[in-house]
Amino acid sequence: MSASDGPDRPGGPARNRVAPFGDVVAASGRGTFMGNRGRLHDGAGTRDVRRHHAGRAWITCLLDFRGRRVRQWDPGHYTPLFFLDEAVALAAGHRPCAECRRADFTHFRDLVASEHRTSHLPAPGLDRLLHDERWDARRRTRRLHAYAWGELPDGAFVLLGSGPAVVTDTGLVPWQPDNTYAVSPLARPGTGTATVITPPSAVAALRAGYPVRIGRPAGAAQASPSSSSEKA
Repeated sequence: MSASDGPDRPGGPARNRVAPFGDVVAASGRGTFMGNRGRLHDGAGTRDVRRHHAGRAWITCLLDFRGRRVRQWDPGHYTPLFFLDEAVALAAGHRPCAECRRADFTHFRDLVASEHRTSHLPAPGLDRLLHDERWDARRRTRRLHAYAWGELPDGAFVLLGSGPAVVTDTGLVPWQPDNTYAVSPLARPGTGTATVITPPSAVAALRAGYPVRIGRPAGAAQASPSSSSEKA
């Protein structure tokens, strides 16, 4: 049987959604993308995530690709993860898959390469760059970044006193623990320094025009996750 991010088990939602900080959480809100950062669970049917990540390649995939399907919680396969939208995926530190999202990967990669003044940035190099920006290996914790509020593009995630929020043209929209967005945006400060969750290379790509849809489209159908041949 193919897997998806639902329906949830009677005891509560499965731990396979990703928060803006990159943590894998149990939340009821559905996703519009799936992701992969290696096999994070142990055994078959345990539904228990034991590792934060396995390797540097953190990718964001389509839910539906060429009719392929991957089983959830299979002991021999990576752990399918789910994102509310690509803004959350980028904040978490993931990048587009080079197979099922080739055009998006190329666009994102080229924008990041331009920011770093290089014409050659293969996927492993992009993964190393993003990993260094999102993860402090010595402290085993998330890296955060300081930006002036006026420098932030739509789609970037910031850390407020109340938690993560995404920058939009109408203000700052808080991400909620159930993997949804708050209905009402908050005012965006006009001055001062923001604490930014999204890695700098992804912020640069957003600022240079990489497009993201923020939020889950109303009435969007829930699909089973696809399987890409690009491995984390």
